[in-house]
Amino acid sequence: MAAPCGRMVSRSVIQFFCTFSRPKSRNVGFRQFGISSACRVTLKTKSVSETASPSPYGLAAAVYLQRLPVISADCSPIEQSFKDMMHQIELEKSLLSDHELRLIEDAERLKRKQADDYDSDEEDSHMDQDIVLTQDLEDSWEQKFRSFQPAPRVRDDVDKDMSSVQRCLADSLVLVSEQTVGDQKLWLLPQMQWQEGETLRQTAERALASLPVGLKATFLGNAPCGVYTYKLPKPLRTESSLGTKVFFFKAILSDSGPSAPPNSALLWLKKSELQGYLKPAYLMKVERFILDL
Repeated sequence: MAAPCGRMVSRSVIQFFCTFSRPKSRNVGFRQFGISSACRVTLKTKSVSETASPSPYGLAAAVYLQRLPVISADCSPIEQSFKDMMHQIELEKSLLSDHELRLIEDAERLKRKQADDYDSDEEDSHMDQDIVLTQDLEDSWEQKFRSFQPAPRVRDDVDKDMSSVQRCLADSLVLVSEQTVGDQKLWLLPQMQWQEGETLRQTAERALASLPVGLKATFLGNAPCGVYTYKLPKPLRTESSLGTKVFFFKAILSDSGPSAPPNSALLWLKKSELQGYLKPAYLMKVERFILDL
């Protein structure tokens, strides 16, 4: 049994060494890439780029200008109950204020005066200065509080004026403007056509500056937050101009400036009011990036 195994081992070793001595009779499967093929690829790329036609869609930029809430919104029932619970916990764990300590001190002084063993010499140090009791302070504060009139949270005359930026102070508002597209007048976010040499954000800033009121805003980045593509009416379409691609940029109102003129086509709308002015396809794109704060 040992002889066959020895012959098999010696045969495999001989075959292993013979592989190094075999001449290379065939080429390895690599494709040669010469200068001529590289030139053909370059010429083909140039010919494709030269024959490519420009896009039939123009570019525009719109600004999504939002006015953040000015006052806090009304609490829901569960929010109000949680607020009351936290107020009670804070009251139980809080320390006495200076006014409360003075109130206790005045009560103790009054108790000592009513006692039979009251010694007036203890209060001689306070005789040279006018002593204002805490009760007197509370009475003066109560009079000031009664004369204070807080501003109303709901103002029917202002809230119904959709051109006023001071309406609905507890809600977020979005600015829309009436613009002419073809032969139609549509309510859109303020937009303008892109001009060569400027970025899309600069186009959005120019659209904001073109409004009849001086609005100052803080733009949230250089990248657009959405895009909407629309086609022109059929009588206005040409082979080189089929429609426009509008890129939206977010901005937060920082200064409202003077009030808008009464005839200006500008409206400040809540999110729930947009569907009454914007077209459904346009509104669907806008609702994707609305900041509901």
